[in-house]
Amino acid sequence: MTKPSKCLGRAITTVALIVMAGSSNAQSGGFEGVELSITPVAGNVYMIQRPGGGGNIGAQIGADGVLLVDSLYAPLTDRVVAVIREVTDEAIRYVVNTHIHVDHVGGNANLAEMGVVIFSQQNTRQRFFDERRRVPRDGGRFDDPHPAAGRPNITFNDELNFHMNGEDVLVFHAPPAHTDGDAFVYFPESDVLHLGDVYRTTSYPIIDIYNGGTLRGTIAALDMAIDLAGPGTRVIPGHGLEVVGRDEIIAFRDMILDIQGKVLAMIREGKKLDEVMAAKPTAGYDAEWTDDPGWGAEDFVPIVYYQLGGSGRLADR
Repeated sequence: MTKPSKCLGRAITTVALIVMAGSSNAQSGGFEGVELSITPVAGNVYMIQRPGGGGNIGAQIGADGVLLVDSLYAPLTDRVVAVIREVTDEAIRYVVNTHIHVDHVGGNANLAEMGVVIFSQQNTRQRFFDERRRVPRDGGRFDDPHPAAGRPNITFNDELNFHMNGEDVLVFHAPPAHTDGDAFVYFPESDVLHLGDVYRTTSYPIIDIYNGGTLRGTIAALDMAIDLAGPGTRVIPGHGLEVVGRDEIIAFRDMILDIQGKVLAMIREGKKLDEVMAAKPTAGYDAEWTDDPGWGAEDFVPIVYYQLGGSGRLADR
């Protein structure tokens, strides 16, 4: 275990007070009893998970301190700090947000209160200013805006480098895929790649059209990840219970391409959305890619249809 840090000890107390004082409503919304776990991935990198594998955090840990990739929900910040304490007493220094969704940025304000510096792609920071925050589930529902205290302190355009814990950490803007502010984080010495929610093992891609996500960009971003990953690269998914490798990203990309091809062929035949849905272009994949009860073929296929230029409404049901 690395040298104890008084900063981290104070941080645990501070965050506990913040959470107890300001998060009682969120706690009653389903976070009671949620236990996080921390698992070594490779080299200096760990994965922090909550049950169900949602909003996976990457954590690079060493004598220079801790760099986190994403921050989970605000009510879980004290538990994030606690599981990091199982591995190191060094201070959390930086957080890199992979995109704007609350399960990845919700803990920002608590961590900022601890003195942690938060980074993101500039489009992600800009989304913090949205007065009516729209999310893709449930047909595009509106949620409360993110708190101003959670806004990233430093943004980047295309890429950003950290130099800590014996490796050069590479952060770069992906094509607009899940959102328009998606960031990939690569730890080259550890050979670990965190893809945020561009890649998930629990469902079809969630293409958040309300926050700049696109089908074309999803495929391009996955191509980028495949080109970067080597045969031994370990990949942390934004959602999912397991660390995977390059082959799993390829399979995910190829699944999307196959569904895209089927939908495009039907569009060229003049089929409307209700006809495309009735044809079940995802049938061969549904058993594997509908583990997330909040996102399935009925959500994914219409996005593919309209992103490919399809026209015609879904029949009333």
